[in-house]
Amino acid sequence: MAFEGLSTKLQGIFGKLGNKGKLSEKEVKEAMREVKLALLEADVNFTVVKSFINTVSQRAVGAEVLQSLTPSQQIIKIVNEELTNLMGGSVERLNFGPRKPAVILLAGLQGAGKTTMAGKLAGYLAKTQGKKPLLAACDIYRPAAIKQLQVVGEKIGVPVFERGTENPVQTAKEAVSYAEYHFLDVVIVDTAGRLHIDERMMDEIADIKAELNPAEILLVVDAMTGQDAVNVAKSFNEKLELTGVILTKLDGDTRGGAALSVRSVTGKPIKFSGIGEKLTDIEPFYPDRMASRILGMGDVLTLIEKAEQAFDEKQATELAKKLTNDDFTLEDFLEQFQQVKKMGSMSDILSMMPGVNASKLKDVEIDPKASARVEAIIKSMTPKERRKPELLNASRKKRIAAGSGTSVQEVNRLLKQFEQSRQLMKQFTGKGKKGFKKRKGFGGLFGM
Repeated sequence: MAFEGLSTKLQGIFGKLGNKGKLSEKEVKEAMREVKLALLEADVNFTVVKSFINTVSQRAVGAEVLQSLTPSQQIIKIVNEELTNLMGGSVERLNFGPRKPAVILLAGLQGAGKTTMAGKLAGYLAKTQGKKPLLAACDIYRPAAIKQLQVVGEKIGVPVFERGTENPVQTAKEAVSYAEYHFLDVVIVDTAGRLHIDERMMDEIADIKAELNPAEILLVVDAMTGQDAVNVAKSFNEKLELTGVILTKLDGDTRGGAALSVRSVTGKPIKFSGIGEKLTDIEPFYPDRMASRILGMGDVLTLIEKAEQAFDEKQATELAKKLTNDDFTLEDFLEQFQQVKKMGSMSDILSMMPGVNASKLKDVEIDPKASARVEAIIKSMTPKERRKPELLNASRKKRIAAGSGTSVQEVNRLLKQFEQSRQLMKQFTGKGKKGFKKRKGFGGLFGM
């Protein structure tokens, strides 16, 4: 989980401060020393840490904090603001420029995940912005790189342009012509992974840039490389003049040094982050939301966005009517359950809740097979039983348990959860339809 180690340490530091009504300058400086060590252990660039601590310390020892009735909250507020500034301040959108098709050039080291990220980005632009992307296969060196991109393109329904192992500069040029002819508006160029010390390979991608004049040159960086990602970004920036960075594998990095360093050192914004292995696991990088996650303040806005993407508004309206008429059935419960699964793992969802300590989630056993058992139990019922659970007597429950490969106790537990979620959702929807539409999807989340 991203920033898990740093988040746990910072929450511990500020937790100790929260027990004190007033803070002395000495106590603030001691806390800042611990924050400094936590950042260094998270593999944040030393120069960045030094500047960050100086800025926070200057603000934290001012009268606004020391004379405050809640000094710990004031310090957390300052740290949150400065972490946000450190990562760029505000979200940076893609710039498509005036030319069509817009060209997005992806660069990076070998193994950074460029090919998969090219597919994720294409799928994201098609789904969220209505773009018609084309993937250009310009990695002619890695075995099966072109085939991998074709497989990715097929999965997301995006065409792939390739010319085998021909000159990648010529392939990129022809891809743009192909996109123009077929009225496609974005060309995402997947280039070969290279070492930043390999001058020949760096010259090649510079030639592609010169030929295409891309609207965006994005460096794909493996977040788990930590501080070394900053050095990579500096080298590529000197050669290509990057417009932004994409961090991959952010879900697997417990330190977060790259995310907290790369903007400050290179001046280039982080535009997207890869948050999982699925082709839908990509999201814009919001510095303010990431800072809130690090400090254990949750990320409700991202959670709401995920819910809105996963839940259909028409279904939400129909569900609100059913709840108002007390007509919510096990079939509806199953439908909500399946939609919540689209939002990601329960650990990820819980980590976005305010006040949830991400480190504690490691001790919470969220059985991945539990959802499969729920579906099996409900699908083992007859349509009439799903609509009228009160029909489920002992013999019916025994039959359902046998049919779903579960126990009668598990069937009873599900029925109890169903009833509890139905009552909770009725309260949550407020005055019916209007209240539910504002919060669509969270009924199913509470049901979980």
